[in-house]
Amino acid sequence: MGDVLAGIHATWGLESDALVIRFDRGIRTPKLFGALRERRVPHEALASVTLTPGKRGTVVLHAVPRPGADPLMEAAAGQLKEGSDPYRLVLPAERETLAEHYRDELRALLASHAGAAGAAGYGAYEPGDADAGGVAPADRFLVAPPPGPQSFKAYDGKASFDGTSEVAFRWSWTGASSEKWKAGDQVFSVRDLCGVEWRSPDGVDGYLRLVPRDGGPRAVQPDQDPACVVFGRYGPVYESLTFAAAVLAAIRGKDRAPVPVAVPAGGRGSGHRDPGAVAERIRHLGELHQAGLVTDAEFSAKKAELLAEL
Repeated sequence: MGDVLAGIHATWGLESDALVIRFDRGIRTPKLFGALRERRVPHEALASVTLTPGKRGTVVLHAVPRPGADPLMEAAAGQLKEGSDPYRLVLPAERETLAEHYRDELRALLASHAGAAGAAGYGAYEPGDADAGGVAPADRFLVAPPPGPQSFKAYDGKASFDGTSEVAFRWSWTGASSEKWKAGDQVFSVRDLCGVEWRSPDGVDGYLRLVPRDGGPRAVQPDQDPACVVFGRYGPVYESLTFAAAVLAAIRGKDRAPVPVAVPAGGRGSGHRDPGAVAERIRHLGELHQAGLVTDAEFSAKKAELLAEL
């Protein structure tokens, strides 16, 4: 490995063709970093690299991935909190000069690497550029996904993925809706899927939903959809996001066609909702509240929102 730069929670190493990110493991390290451990990011997977002031006497190096290059970031769809972004390296402000040198060296490597954003002439290296706007999306994943098998516990069931071909949902008798119990435990072939929707468990409406390739009708509400597990503060980010990324990479491996990863705005359909569906959702929300997984304020606000849809 070439130049190595150690920051808070991670270390960056430069190789001739890739940026290697090794994450620390410890109590204060974001759990997502601990789960990822190490990532090798080919230069062609990056759009730009920036250096900006951080919080409380720090500076931040940010390697911005190209759209479509990393299954983890595709699955996250912009929902990761800043402190959990695996492409940010936080350093003490007194190391800014060293960070500038590292940024310039990485930019030079990107610009000279065949297929990298700089070599393609995208002009992605202007100061202050913090996104990948204007950079052509990658036509395939360039960063390796989290390895399988994967599994995690959600509020209404357990999700498991064998790492290559099958995803299974096993419903919990304490959390699953009557619709899911009627449908029974589910096993999905990766070949029959075209995408994954991940809504972060950091909110009260978190879920992971599999998108079938046949495009048939689906239940609007995640807790009614047998192709979906809901989190309810279960299924923490570091477990459910790595799961979603691994499944998404397997889907793309079966079918090279680009698959959009959508995050529905609020997860609701248009028009008025069926009163029975609203009542079922409120019942589920009440269970989360009684279990201490939703605060009084969150329960009241969400209940009012659901009632307003009638």
